[in-house]
Amino acid sequence: MSQGQHRDRRFPAEWEAQDGVLIAWPHADSDWRSLLDQVDRVYRDLAEAVTRFEQLLIVTPEPDRVAEQLAPTTANRDRIQIIDLPTNDTWSRDFGPLTVETSNGLRLLDWGFNGWGLKFAAHHDNQVTRRLWQQGIFGATPLETVPLIFEGGSIESDGRGTLFTTSQCLLEANRNPGLSREAIAQIIQQQLGGDRLIWLEHGHLDGDDTDAHIDTLVRIAPNDTLIYVACDDSSDSHAAELAVLEAELKTLRTTDGQPYHLIPLPWPQPCFDEDGQRLPATYANYLVINGAVLVPTYGDPADQEAIAAIAAAFPDREAIGINCRPLLEQHGSLHCITMQLPAGLLSR
Repeated sequence: MSQGQHRDRRFPAEWEAQDGVLIAWPHADSDWRSLLDQVDRVYRDLAEAVTRFEQLLIVTPEPDRVAEQLAPTTANRDRIQIIDLPTNDTWSRDFGPLTVETSNGLRLLDWGFNGWGLKFAAHHDNQVTRRLWQQGIFGATPLETVPLIFEGGSIESDGRGTLFTTSQCLLEANRNPGLSREAIAQIIQQQLGGDRLIWLEHGHLDGDDTDAHIDTLVRIAPNDTLIYVACDDSSDSHAAELAVLEAELKTLRTTDGQPYHLIPLPWPQPCFDEDGQRLPATYANYLVINGAVLVPTYGDPADQEAIAAIAAAFPDREAIGINCRPLLEQHGSLHCITMQLPAGLLSR
């Protein structure tokens, strides 16, 4: 664990009030080409769910096609803004802005994004946050460029100064070569205002391109609750590593010295692509918005159990399942394609 006093900034928890959600709609000049019909359906469902509660910003190089996709849906068009921008891919969680509170109001943080350690092209995606800001989408909110390769899916915040991440991701050699664990921690805590940065040393999902993003494994919820991936199938290749992760979580303590309340998630049946490669199905990749929590489902017998487990941690919100099975084909899920925008960001 990395500690330090950084009281001049605060990284809000996801369950705090939001203005909206940012997404990047899939298009034919991306890896979604052969699956576009299936993944469009996921995005239509997501648009319908989000716009019941808040605004939706859609980045796309094909605004007319996206408008056509939305036309037959029940999505609230008054809450949708379509922005014409080039993108490489759709994973807004990792190239979208992180927003912090400061004594002078909200501030946008634009981190470097290099395609999860140079695995994929990212030249357009790395510019999305700055281009949105240049177009005035975020009003007068200041933008700060942070000299660190860092993805939104690699960090969790309780909104009270404790941050969670994974060593496997942040210390991966092609992200920030030459920077020590201590140097990386210092930058993150300074920028996000964390008093504690808890590094998890265990956990992975086969087929995950992100090098164990925290949002695929462990999520922080209200009342010092950790919701985490657990494997109850002893024959599964993940069983041993996820058991060690669970044991690690049991050793963690809150700032009051108490153990965290732990909620294990059910383990979905293995999913494979057409080449027989394991896909990273995880229920931990849910999204919290105003009045609801959107839970990825996969057409699996454990779907309803997962929705119920997550709903228990958010009793004041409606739990809504979104079929995200097509997203697994490109190794992500619901939280990965979204970025929440805190209250005050779109109205300034």
